[in-house]
Amino acid sequence: MKYAVVRIKGKQYKVKEGEEFLADKLGQDLIPEVLLVADEEKVQIGKPVLSKAKVVLHITTPLQKGEKIHVRTFKAKARIRKHIGSRAVYTLLKVKSISA
Repeated sequence: MKYAVVRIKGKQYKVKEGEEFLADKLGQDLIPEVLLVADEEKVQIGKPVLSKAKVVLHITTPLQKGEKIHVRTFKAKARIRKHIGSRAVYTLLKVKSISA
């Protein structure tokens, strides 16, 4: 099983070939930094980045809304109640290939 750890916009993701995953909202220019590549027996770790390794990603769905998060605040004896809801926007990515 071949997998890699990539850093996209400051967050790290463990990805495998042919797998789809959600990342934070991205633009068209997508250049992931490869931190680690592991094959069956061979593991290459970057210090901090592997310069020759390459992970090819394809944007499947540009903008996809995540689950809604509800935040409620309450202050006792002051009759203050507040409700805020937000939905994060993600990009669905598919891993085409991993090369070391």
